Amino acid sequence: MSDNSYLDWPFFAPHHGELARRLDAWAAEHISAHSASDVDGHCRDLVRALGQAGWLRHAVAGTDVGGSADVIDTRAVCLIRETLGRHDGLADFAFAMQGLGSGAISLQGTPEQRRNYLPRVAAGQAIAAFALSEPEAGSDVAAMACSASADGADYVLNGQKTWISNGGIADFYVVFARTGEAPGSRGISAFIVDADTPGLEIAERIEVIAPHPLARLQFTDCRIPASQRLGAAGEGFKLAMRTLDVFRTSVAAAALGFARRALDEALARSRSRQMFGGVLADLQLTQAKLAQMATAIDSAALLTYRAAWQRDRGQSVTREAAMAKMVATENAQQVIDAAVQIWGGLGVVSQMPVERLYREIRALRIYEGATEVQQLIIARELLKGGA
Repeated sequence: MSDNSYLDWPFFAPHHGELARRLDAWAAEHISAHSASDVDGHCRDLVRALGQAGWLRHAVAGTDVGGSADVIDTRAVCLIRETLGRHDGLADFAFAMQGLGSGAISLQGTPEQRRNYLPRVAAGQAIAAFALSEPEAGSDVAAMACSASADGADYVLNGQKTWISNGGIADFYVVFARTGEAPGSRGISAFIVDADTPGLEIAERIEVIAPHPLARLQFTDCRIPASQRLGAAGEGFKLAMRTLDVFRTSVAAAALGFARRALDEALARSRSRQMFGGVLADLQLTQAKLAQMATAIDSAALLTYRAAWQRDRGQSVTREAAMAKMVATENAQQVIDAAVQIWGGLGVVSQMPVERLYREIRALRIYEGATEVQQLIIARELLKGGA
């Protein structure tokens, strides 16, 4: 594990530091390089391994259904994502999607829904997915068009979802669809849809710069029992936002993991690269760049773990989580870009560590609310408190 002095910050309890150290040791032994030719298979293997080792218990709320605690420990989730992200982007993805994909069930599921799904998620035996975005409804979630019409004891879903992480390998999807109780965001409900439900098909697999399982879903007269609805009708938008609120801070933590790995790689390269009768680290320009990278990481870490700490204390963190997500992802992009520059030509060679990080970080500035959306959220929260 690289510099871990931040684990002594007052944001953490002693067990948080122990968790991070144990996971770091486990990841060093169990997470290996993987081929981009079988991302689906490797992602399934990672979910299974994370479940068997007990790490996925932290992504599920409820000790009665396999969770590590009755409420999500945000600091633990962030430390897990940071640590996994430092080792491997796909490992972080596998953990994160188990939490995000099942988060609405943790928050609002009936006892039966929780028993049916959460123990398998925690054990790594079922892969979860969160289906919110649509071709014309990404940042503007209230513009969604996918519909769910009540029909007797069932609902019938029609429409599309896209950019769905774990699309194509998930065992179930938490799907948000318009049920029409009111216009805009007040007429949306949430449903659990098993992957083998007739009328649900994987319309397209989406290839992105950092290979992850991703797909567009098509619902055509997809009939599900009303018992698969999560929470009250028309309350789905609120549930989606609550779910994202739990895990948005952890996106910042994943970015921290990427950035810390980039700094480690830059330090190693600058100390070993022979140049002008010395090494790259002897040059003041290099030293200045390393200083900027370290400062960018610590500033992001302070915002990230402030938000996680506040949430674990039961406080609202809408503004704080947005700040953390915005700063951590933007700073990580700059840190990783600097690491690539320090590595020079080798930095753009396929599958080199900094090259992989360069591809991994870009999506984090977009998903779960693009940077521009975070700016709007922060400003809105500030204006609420204006005189």
